[in-house]
Amino acid sequence: MSSKLLRGTFILTLGTILSKVLGLLYVIPFYDIVGDQGTALYQYSYIPYTIFISIATAGVPLAVSKFISKYNALEEYAVSRRLFKSGLVVMAISGIISFVILYFGAPALAEIIINDKDFVSSVADVTTVIRAVSFALIVVPFMSLIRGFFQGHQSMGPSAVSTVVEQIVRIVFLLAGAFIVYKMMDGSLTSAVSVATFAAFIGAIGSLFVLLWYWYKRKPHLDELLTHDKATVDISLPDIYKEIIIYAVPFVLVGIANPLFQFIDLLTFNRAMATIGLAKQSETALSILNYQTHKLVIIPVSLATAFSLTLVPSITKAFVENDRTSLNRQLNQTFQVMLYLTLPAVVGLSLLAEPAYTLFYKHDPLGTQVLVTYAPVAILFALYSVTAAILQGINEQRFTLLSLLVGLLVKLSLNIPLIKVMETQGAVLATALGYTVAILINMFVIKAFAHYRFRLVLRRGLLIVLFTGLMLAATAVTYNLVTLVLSPETKMQSVIILVICATVGAGVYFYLGMRSRLVYFLFGERVDKIKGKLRLPM
Repeated sequence: MSSKLLRGTFILTLGTILSKVLGLLYVIPFYDIVGDQGTALYQYSYIPYTIFISIATAGVPLAVSKFISKYNALEEYAVSRRLFKSGLVVMAISGIISFVILYFGAPALAEIIINDKDFVSSVADVTTVIRAVSFALIVVPFMSLIRGFFQGHQSMGPSAVSTVVEQIVRIVFLLAGAFIVYKMMDGSLTSAVSVATFAAFIGAIGSLFVLLWYWYKRKPHLDELLTHDKATVDISLPDIYKEIIIYAVPFVLVGIANPLFQFIDLLTFNRAMATIGLAKQSETALSILNYQTHKLVIIPVSLATAFSLTLVPSITKAFVENDRTSLNRQLNQTFQVMLYLTLPAVVGLSLLAEPAYTLFYKHDPLGTQVLVTYAPVAILFALYSVTAAILQGINEQRFTLLSLLVGLLVKLSLNIPLIKVMETQGAVLATALGYTVAILINMFVIKAFAHYRFRLVLRRGLLIVLFTGLMLAATAVTYNLVTLVLSPETKMQSVIILVICATVGAGVYFYLGMRSRLVYFLFGERVDKIKGKLRLPM
């Protein structure tokens, strides 16, 4: 891999991580402004928006960048430019269509979500916030294509910078707008949350300005490439889009999996809670499930999955070359890295649920209870993403749709009955069961088509479970000792508790990994490089 590509990948990864960190930290001041009811309204709009935007854009930057990179390597620069120009029109049209559907479909969607007069929010409230966020759909698809164009030219800076700028502009507008409307102007909570959701449009505009600036700066160089065009390939636009769609669909399915599971909760949770006489508490509980705890649960998933997926290109290469030894080695490493990074994080989050929830939101027994049970489900989120990516690597992405649909069907079938019996915990269990079924299907396909045996992963998995258990024991002892003098009911003391317990837990876990040399099997020479930088004994 060239140093330019390595540098570009690093920049893009850094931008993505920074964006995700910002997307997590803003929830603390936002929750302080709007509270439980405000975050409930917010997630009513943001989950449908996430699904729409995922369908419209998930995979587009990667698909377009792959296509452009392919034809640039052949010095067919005119083909890339033709895709870019027509793609801008297509994305603009798809964005407008998505906006129209969500904007005018908002009342019907709100009627499904809020189907009982006993709820705190009204149909009009939900309609307003959904319509406010829908405007972002006009800009984001258009913007995603420009990012893909730059990435196809191995220029990752524009995508990284625009992603971070989008997040910063969105968060500043969201927090400032909600605070001014609700706290200073004494406006309604619905108005404040509408401003907060409209921030997605403002952030997208900020990102678009960055991308257009990069385009203006680099256009002379891009135009110069056209003068070296070989003009030996004649490919029609329908063929171009067919190639892009085939590549993008698996990313769309993986991208919308989690929002679709949340969307089922959005459509069924309030209804189920109302039937057992808990309509008044329903919206707060749904906000805790779909917004508050979900924001925390998704952290370890994002980092571990991102690291694991860097191995997928090598899986594809081994599969195409029919190198079974290399393929098995890459699959073993992918699963083990994901387990090694995710399992202790989600178990630790479950143990430290009370101070973690207090730090980000407030001390709440229900929030703590949901986080305790929801955090371990994150291991399933990560496993689904990794197995779905492997299916693409072995060219069996068609089964991704099957596993997702079956998983969603399980969730949809069980959600209302389980909520009626177990309330919020029932929704968590239904999600876990749905993901489990989807993962089992993916693993069966991997075993059948890649002839992969899970023996080594199971053996190493048991070792990782053992290390996680020892880490959990050390952290639990530390937590019980610390909470003798500090209370997880206040934010400042929760910070101290989390820092102390996380340090002990991480120290024990990585010490065991080093002593057993497990980290060397998983990360190879990267370990020595990190130790060298930290000046630790080799």
